[in-house]
Amino acid sequence: MAIILRLDRMMADRKISLNELSEKVGISNVNLSNLKTGKVKAIRFSTLNAICEVLECQPGDILEYKNDKEID
Repeated sequence: MAIILRLDRMMADRKISLNELSEKVGISNVNLSNLKTGKVKAIRFSTLNAICEVLECQPGDILEYKNDKEID
């Protein structure tokens, strides 16, 4: 099982920088960068809620499930 984060895609679509998003969401640049690059094991619902609010998107726009067999 693999959950893939598509935060970078949504940020590009919304033309918002890492610094701007981290300010509006209220988390550090480092933590947001780790989210963006998929280097995290978990995300708080409150953080996901804030990101979706700022980017005006749904959680499914940011998170994608891929079966292990699909990832090669």
